[in-house]
Amino acid sequence: MDERINQITQRTGISAEQARQAVQVVADYLKTKLPAPLAGQVDAALSGATLGDVANQAGQMLGGLFGKQD
Repeated sequence: MDERINQITQRTGISAEQARQAVQVVADYLKTKLPAPLAGQVDAALSGATLGDVANQAGQMLGGLFGKQD
């Protein structure tokens, strides 16, 4: 999440604390709108997990929803 905060502060000029609050507001909003299995991936994405990691985990969860067996 620190990388996202740094990007926001550099691009907007707001303080790190304001950027942290903005990121948290967006993350909380996304968690309320996404299905529970995907909502859990929001924090993983913000913590620095790669998009591939998050996509792989989401794909596994969705496969489980549709009865896919590993």
